[in-house]
Amino acid sequence: MAEQMILKGITWNHSRGFTPMAATAQRFSELNPGVEIKWEKRSLQEFADFSIQELAGKFDLLVIDHPWAGFAAKTESIIPLDQYLDAAYLKDQEENTVGASFKSYTYNGHQWALPIDAATPVASSRPDILAQKGLKLPETFEELMALADLGLVAFAGIPIDVLMNFYTFCCSLGEDPCMLEDEIVSSETGIRALQLFRQLASKIDERNFSRNPIQVYEAMSSTDDIAYCPFAYGYSNYSRNGYAQHLLHFHDMITLDGKTNLRSTLGGTGLAVSSASSNISMAVKYAAFVASPACQRSLYAESGGQPGHLNAWMDSEVNRQSQQYYLNTLPALQRAFLRPRYHGHMFFQDHAGDLVRDYLMNGGNETQVLSALNKLYVSSKNLKVS
Repeated sequence: MAEQMILKGITWNHSRGFTPMAATAQRFSELNPGVEIKWEKRSLQEFADFSIQELAGKFDLLVIDHPWAGFAAKTESIIPLDQYLDAAYLKDQEENTVGASFKSYTYNGHQWALPIDAATPVASSRPDILAQKGLKLPETFEELMALADLGLVAFAGIPIDVLMNFYTFCCSLGEDPCMLEDEIVSSETGIRALQLFRQLASKIDERNFSRNPIQVYEAMSSTDDIAYCPFAYGYSNYSRNGYAQHLLHFHDMITLDGKTNLRSTLGGTGLAVSSASSNISMAVKYAAFVASPACQRSLYAESGGQPGHLNAWMDSEVNRQSQQYYLNTLPALQRAFLRPRYHGHMFFQDHAGDLVRDYLMNGGNETQVLSALNKLYVSSKNLKVS
């Protein structure tokens, strides 16, 4: 009897992160007898923080955040998939990307992961609460503030999320962050972004400053305290019948200028293969299976995944099962800001959110906050590979 080939994978601990990987692993094993794929999971915070170089030494397959692409390229901890997959397959992936999802894993001329999951901060609501109170979805910042005055608004307030939403305010004011050599953003834009964010933050329950998007959605769907969230990384699970106590609907975001909607910061995940794997060819075969349009719009989506292939986002059945989540939020994905992926940006990301969060909670001098962010930004660009 041939020896069983076992591949190990690491993903994140949520129905969107784990169950589609378990389902696709099971089906792949059925299609490839003698191959078993075992998935483990880590918390959302560990997912954002833990070095993929360490994980690549233990696992064959890694679900990763795209800001790790630059680090991966420098350390060669994962393989460049363009050297293993044929050009036609990669062309389909590129042509059917959701926003910049495919590009987000392209770095130094190579493709370091396949975009199996697409996400960006979008708006969400409890239509039943809004209807009961005779309220409508806010369309402008002024209308958002009026809704917040009623105590019905929340957003994810942990450091990483407030940093991403600070980026959103900057982008929406017309200036993408991290484009300048020694400033995260110009003083004029940065000060205005901080002030707008602080105006909103002063009106939300302080409990939200310890919540990530999942915890915000759990609070929205299990209590009647929150009717609207203006921006948090979208989770289509909460718009599926039977997943949570109350159904959430997801939408595009408000406008600051009355013309264009907020431009949020791209998230999502990619599937990568460790360069230390002893079964690289089979791991690549599995990655290609998961990211394929057929799997993405069927098994992957049906198992709680949030696909990264445009074919699935446009699929009528996938949308029917999620209150039109994908079609409603696709415009936000298509214009989302692609944050930097240089080697040291994860260092910046790990620390900058604390500065913004402290300002949102306690107030302070915006110029001093920006100065501290700039110092951190310059330091991150000078980090050496360990």
